[in-house]
Amino acid sequence: MSGTVAADSAQRRPRLLVLASTYPRWHGDPEPGFVHELSQRLVADFDVRVLCPHAAGALPRECMDGVDVIRYRYAPARWERLVNDGGIVGNLRHRPWTALLLPSFLLGQLWSLLRMLCTARPDVIHAHWILPQGLMVALLQMVGIRTPPTLVTSHGADLFSLRGRFPMWIKRLTVRRMQASSVVSSAMLGPMLALGADPDSLAVASMGVDLQHRFTPDTQMQRAGHELLFVGRLVEKKGLTHLLDALPLVLQRHPQAKLSIAGFGPELAHCQQQVERLGLQEHVRFLGALSQDALPNLYRRSSMLITPFVQARSGDQEGLGLVMVEALGCGCPVVTTRLPAIRELRDGQWPPYLAEPGDACSLAAQINALLDDPAAGQTWVQQLRPSLMRRFDHAAVAAGYSARLAALAGAERTPQKSGHP
Repeated sequence: MSGTVAADSAQRRPRLLVLASTYPRWHGDPEPGFVHELSQRLVADFDVRVLCPHAAGALPRECMDGVDVIRYRYAPARWERLVNDGGIVGNLRHRPWTALLLPSFLLGQLWSLLRMLCTARPDVIHAHWILPQGLMVALLQMVGIRTPPTLVTSHGADLFSLRGRFPMWIKRLTVRRMQASSVVSSAMLGPMLALGADPDSLAVASMGVDLQHRFTPDTQMQRAGHELLFVGRLVEKKGLTHLLDALPLVLQRHPQAKLSIAGFGPELAHCQQQVERLGLQEHVRFLGALSQDALPNLYRRSSMLITPFVQARSGDQEGLGLVMVEALGCGCPVVTTRLPAIRELRDGQWPPYLAEPGDACSLAAQINALLDDPAAGQTWVQQLRPSLMRRFDHAAVAAGYSARLAALAGAERTPQKSGHP
């Protein structure tokens, strides 16, 4: 009988518990979906469950693309506003009242995690973001509760922001208790090591983009000559205010230029007021939040994507910027800024259309250079695509995470030799 049980255990897929704060609330949700995109591609190798916060309009539990999604409650539905429409850090800054939700948010996640450990009995945990998901695992360990091997992945905001003495102490405590860790760009290795991550179990592993089916070029669609595009959350580190400041300088040289803004977030009203103050109403349109399905054609017809990233006052900055990979996958050139993570785009080299962060004149100069010679931008994009496929396509990214998580789960499930005959 014991042999049959052992055989069944060896044949079943390892149970993977994914912890996340940002996660799609429903199909087509414009919230960033990179955690779900990875999770659904791990279903072939794991029995995947995701634990994430509930939000108004979302189901408490559902199966999305083979992933069992469990959403814990932390307030009445109409008050569950801590996570979405700007992220936790952005919402705490722009909606100070959301800080009142933090205790119930953390307690709700901690209690739900404890229940999942008892009922689902996962073999391995993938915690996205050091805070709060990694911290929840560490807290359970500190009170003597046994947890499965855990991989924590930092996406940027959790690493670069929250720089006070106490938050840094909490992050160090968390990272040092994890069995493995990863960051989404090489620029994040140093800060992660400074928190005490084990160099032997720390890896660079980006999130993925569907470069085979969704974000692909379309030779039948004509690219516009003066259509500028911004895609992203309207938060400080995305730098939209600096792009709006640069636009009048672009219009002096290219008066027919138009800017489309696809995104949402706490800085929306401020940016709309800035457009009116600069007299740019005829040249700027706010598209609002768009689903992933709506983005490819937007990239395919735009002259360029502009990602004017800056370091926010909190210290937060872009960890990778997958929106650039999406655009390039569709054949759309990118103008961006000189932040460390940007070098990941060209495997360690700076991209050609590079402005200084927060410098409207520098940004306008790069936009004008690409508008002056669009053929040069297209040549660069075509040359870069094979490298992007190798490093960022979902298939390659998911294979890397699957191997790492399977190794952690296998180490836990392998019987230890007793030393007795």
